[in-house]
Amino acid sequence: MDRMKSTSAPVLGRLSPREQLTAGRLPRRLVQLVVGLVVYGFTMALMVRAKLGNDPWDVFHQGLSVRIGLSFGTVVILVGVLVLLLWIPLREMPGLGTVLNTILIGAAADVALHLISTPHAMSGRITFAAAGIVGNGVATAMYIGAQLGPGPRDGLMTSLHRRTGWPIGVVRTGLEITVVVVGLLLGGVFGVATLAYALLIGPLVQLMLPRFIVDLAPAALRQPRVRRDPDPYGSWLWSGRQFSEGWH
Repeated sequence: MDRMKSTSAPVLGRLSPREQLTAGRLPRRLVQLVVGLVVYGFTMALMVRAKLGNDPWDVFHQGLSVRIGLSFGTVVILVGVLVLLLWIPLREMPGLGTVLNTILIGAAADVALHLISTPHAMSGRITFAAAGIVGNGVATAMYIGAQLGPGPRDGLMTSLHRRTGWPIGVVRTGLEITVVVVGLLLGGVFGVATLAYALLIGPLVQLMLPRFIVDLAPAALRQPRVRRDPDPYGSWLWSGRQFSEGWH
């Protein structure tokens, strides 16, 4: 008799920080997490060097970097720490992935910014921006799929959603409009790549995430956090990033 094989797809579990570490396959998940975060930092640097617009949070990071004279990556780390402090009144607990996200992405971005420069030709800049957006989608799916905790900014969005009851798309949009406006006032770069990122990152993560979710033991998976927002406006805005609840 042929052995029956499970055809169910891996899902994201509702895991506490402790459960994230004891859910199994930790070495594989740690490697995927670290690689994903490093790639994420490099793709951020590609978008910065393209000079066609950064993703919304990076408009803010870049503007703040210009104003206070610290490196882009250092600002990414410092903002991540400040956002984590906002988790305290929201009663959120960071996971190992949250802590590594805060540190590694900014560090990787600074390394990449030292290694690459802005192409002279517009075609090169467009290539950098496109590679940055696509690579960012892959990197996001990698670190979310490792199931070791959301990034600080994503965790803030999903926490505010849970605490306020507002549609997650509305929360995300409000936060990102705020950081874009402040970033522009500080000198950050907003452009066509910013708009492309906003439109494409969700579908890219949705496409790539099933390929990177690490399948965990059934006992570790209480209730999947992959869900649809009942508000279609919110769902469209949040798109693939809804998977980070658990994220970001």
